[in-house]
Amino acid sequence: MSEKIIALLAHFIIAVISASGYAGVASLMGIESACIPLPSEIIMPFAGYLVHAGQLTLIGVATAGAIGCNLGSAIAYWIGAWGGRPFIAKYGRFVLLDQRDLDRAEHFFSRYGSITVFVGRLLPVIRTFIALPAGIARMNQLRFHIYTFLGSWPWCFVLAYVGMKLGQAWETNPAFKTAFHRFHLAVEIVILAGIVWFVWTHWKDRVRPSQA
Repeated sequence: MSEKIIALLAHFIIAVISASGYAGVASLMGIESACIPLPSEIIMPFAGYLVHAGQLTLIGVATAGAIGCNLGSAIAYWIGAWGGRPFIAKYGRFVLLDQRDLDRAEHFFSRYGSITVFVGRLLPVIRTFIALPAGIARMNQLRFHIYTFLGSWPWCFVLAYVGMKLGQAWETNPAFKTAFHRFHLAVEIVILAGIVWFVWTHWKDRVRPSQA
């Protein structure tokens, strides 16, 4: 079962990127940056695998990923700017927005200011939600998008590079392939457990509407 779930997710991401190229990478990363839980830690390594396959370039997928982060972040920014905390408190639960994640992102932003958008893009979890407090604070939009791009590009590059190197090892190193097959069930169980943990904790701790 775990193998089928992971294979289905992998096939979906690869199919989107294979069919749409850089636009597919940008679209998937845009979904993640719009606070919808589709982790970049899964998207970009598969994009890197397609770099290894010769379909895309490493610089291209990193740039497309950073552009996608800007597009998705623009949506999250304006949700924060127009709706503020009350809107997020009312509807955040529908995208599994974790109360602790939002509080953490707001804390970082209130403490360090605009540079948090740049630094936050290099941090797991926080990078997904940092646009919301930036919107609530009505951060300068030009600075917001510059920081978002500059912070997202190295994140996308590193993840895609890892995927590219894993693809090369898969094709050229028989020992790697043998070891992977030997331990693939354990790897799948760990990945599946991580996905289940993410959904469960974010469902349990999702932002809920305030009680009157």
